[in-house]
Amino acid sequence: MVELNINNKIVRLDVSDDMPLLWVLRDVMGLTGTKYGCGIGECGACTVHLDGKPVRSCSLPVGSIGNQSIITIEGLDNDPIAQKILDGWVEKQPTQCGYCQPGQIMAAIALLHEKEKPSKEEINRALSGHVCRCGMYQRIRNAIKVAVGSTEDE
Repeated sequence: MVELNINNKIVRLDVSDDMPLLWVLRDVMGLTGTKYGCGIGECGACTVHLDGKPVRSCSLPVGSIGNQSIITIEGLDNDPIAQKILDGWVEKQPTQCGYCQPGQIMAAIALLHEKEKPSKEEINRALSGHVCRCGMYQRIRNAIKVAVGSTEDE
């Protein structure tokens, strides 16, 4: 039995300690916004926040989480920074297939929680390792710039 704080709700689940968080979220909880991409923590599609920090849920065993707070893409309703990011996504339309977008969005939100006006280099660093199979990297960066109030496109 594992007790987790997922999207500000305490849940008790009958899962193995070594089960990756991604599978708990998707298969046990039905929170399918977090995507499976590579299974080894390299592509970023499975990014969630663990106590506010972006982590790859596909390689994180639930037994290692303890009482840390997990926020998924579905748990962003009351986050004003998330709304700014989503507004940037609507304006710049960085989505083509959309598969990587939850992970990209979660990384961007974590960045803006850390730094209100990140530089181009800080944005690049925060998104490093997030793979977009459609190559929409410039549009994704531009959406983040909209969220921080910049009108300058790459």
